Amino acid sequence: MEIYDAYDVGTVRALEERAFDTVGADALMQRAAHALALAVAREAVSLCGGVYGSTIIILVGPGNNGGDALFAGARLARRGARVTAVRCLGTPHARGLAALRAAGGRLIDLDDLGLDPAARIQQRPAADIVVDGVLGIGGRPGLPEPVALLARACRDWLVTTIAVDLPSGVAADTGAVAGDAFAATRTVTFGVAKPCHLIEPARGRCGEIEVVDIGLDPAPSEDDRAGSGSGRWLRQVQTDQLAAYLPYPDAGSDKYARGVVGIDTGSDTYPGAGVLSTYGAVHSGAGMVRYLGADVPRALIRERLPNVVFSPGRVQAHLVGSGWGDRPDGAAVLARLLGDGLPTVVDADGLGHLPARVPATWLLTPHAGELARLLGEDRSWVTEDPVRAVRAGVEKTGATVLLKGATQLVCTPDQPWIDVALPGPAWTAQAGSGDVLAGICATLLAAGVRTPRAAAAAASLQAYAAHRNPGPVPPQRLAELMPAAIARLQSRRTRQLDEIRRSEWTG
Repeated sequence: MEIYDAYDVGTVRALEERAFDTVGADALMQRAAHALALAVAREAVSLCGGVYGSTIIILVGPGNNGGDALFAGARLARRGARVTAVRCLGTPHARGLAALRAAGGRLIDLDDLGLDPAARIQQRPAADIVVDGVLGIGGRPGLPEPVALLARACRDWLVTTIAVDLPSGVAADTGAVAGDAFAATRTVTFGVAKPCHLIEPARGRCGEIEVVDIGLDPAPSEDDRAGSGSGRWLRQVQTDQLAAYLPYPDAGSDKYARGVVGIDTGSDTYPGAGVLSTYGAVHSGAGMVRYLGADVPRALIRERLPNVVFSPGRVQAHLVGSGWGDRPDGAAVLARLLGDGLPTVVDADGLGHLPARVPATWLLTPHAGELARLLGEDRSWVTEDPVRAVRAGVEKTGATVLLKGATQLVCTPDQPWIDVALPGPAWTAQAGSGDVLAGICATLLAAGVRTPRAAAAAASLQAYAAHRNPGPVPPQRLAELMPAAIARLQSRRTRQLDEIRRSEWTG
């Protein structure tokens, strides 16, 4: 499913406290257990033909996640499943364990599974489904070794694993994974999504994500969001939103209405960046592209893209920095563009020449290493908490920042949330993808799309096109496939508007 909003642990705690006062803690746990039992039952029907006779192992720790899992296990045991709870950490939830035992389930210790640390592959127990209820949103990344061994074994067994709220071993707020963590086939999370459901590498451990309503307010107040002090309110771009974000020409559009992009990228040493960024701009719909960069990429572009103009003139957005290498006049170029007052994309080598402060209409497009250099931090400081890092980039520069990577985040001074682009396939992690993306960003800016929306839409569009064309498609070819992706999204948008008009007409 597509997740819209995700909130940090502090906000979720505030929502839970409010629900405790109105609904009650016991009622919330029973609602969570009911939803979890339904999810497990669906898997049992798919795998075993029904719940009756299926074998389910429930892994529990000392917290409420373990309680949710135990109560769910009791419901499944009453329907004829053979349910065994495994004590992995601490003391299990007392009432949940009592309910499981009353329904015919049993409790064993982790040691009773007979896992051998020296074995390359563990002997698989007789289990159709494993339920991971070891740790919840308060857990830290990583697992103690006996539990980590079990997590590795579950992956080796290829057993269907359902995580309660999140896979144990991942960090709820940052998406970090340290060492081994459980890898779920499906994650059932309660009330609202958490950042780990959107941010890699945790996102990849979640499998299919199911957000179930247990009575938490799905729209937290500003006080709830501010209460945690972390600013970790994430908004996932959805495909319908992407279709609405893109600018489409009409019968009255000319090349200036569609937008003119001025590009100064590449160098005689790194000509490919100039070619690829221009490909991105041309194939994402720019009305005109003026290439104003170095001679070698200019000659290559002239051969491949005869519609590109090579003389200075009117532009509506700038793109600079990709493939500059060691450019002595880089700071002067950016200072001149700052005086133009136009939206500007600064990529790659251009980031090393930034003025102290730039407007929010400027878009910086660093990967983790580039953002780390900009902030004077180690790369690991960025990767272990990308939300913190992208906010720090905005605070330092004043710009809108698109942090590229497996999860692409857009942060701007003008909105309290962080946009999360549509996820793309891992094949897009290749040299040149960022250059193409920078060109797409500049095209949307030139067409008048606001900077944060342009960044989120550009990253999402590239991911959407990659999903439509799976496999190791090189970035220049993916750029060439962009028009078909845009046409598909335009058709989707037309259908959306037709449905709205029909609804208004009949309503």
